[in-house]
Amino acid sequence: MQFHRIHSINDPYFASLHALLERIFPPEEVLAYELWKEPLEDPSIHVYVAVDHGEVVGSTEYRYYPDLRVAMTDFTIIGVANKGIGRFLMRSREKDLARLARESGTAPIGMFAEIYNPYETGEHDFGGVTPMNPFVRREVLSHLGYKMINFPYVHPSWEHTGEAVEGLNLCFLPADEEMSSIPASLVVHFLEGYYSALPNKPKQWLEMVDGLRGRNQLELLPI
Repeated sequence: MQFHRIHSINDPYFASLHALLERIFPPEEVLAYELWKEPLEDPSIHVYVAVDHGEVVGSTEYRYYPDLRVAMTDFTIIGVANKGIGRFLMRSREKDLARLARESGTAPIGMFAEIYNPYETGEHDFGGVTPMNPFVRREVLSHLGYKMINFPYVHPSWEHTGEAVEGLNLCFLPADEEMSSIPASLVVHFLEGYYSALPNKPKQWLEMVDGLRGRNQLELLPI
């Protein structure tokens, strides 16, 4: 299996990747085809596909913020069951993030991820791919060490509609397993930077971030 980075919407694998995104994720989570041009050309945004015999069977997107010493997993897609795609993507991403941290001369303190909470919103279909089932994914991510950051979370729609998207938790995978809280200021700085690409922020998101500014530490809870 090949771990191939996509730098452009003209990459021969990009059309297959975007079709996979549309098949797996709800519309509000998918950036329009043509709007991928700038993100893919941004050297700080890493979009990779897993290619098996010429076919895109999975993908992951991630970033590393040296100034904050944190990473973010934007998404992980397993397009086909029983091929070891999830482990392949995780290990490949892990090695690359270690390289990025080493090259920046920093030691990462952890990684953010938005994780669906099917116990609150019900089950999404996610293309009918069993490994993408939100109950399965949530349990797997819990086993990996992710913890839920204890505050009500919404994020702006990637459809650029200005609507708030619910049904997810902002979670954190701490490098130190004993970490029980995270600075609220770190979360604010991360969210403001991460969603700077979406100028049309919903009122709920703005109020959420303002509320975080008045807090010190945010508890990390099991998921």
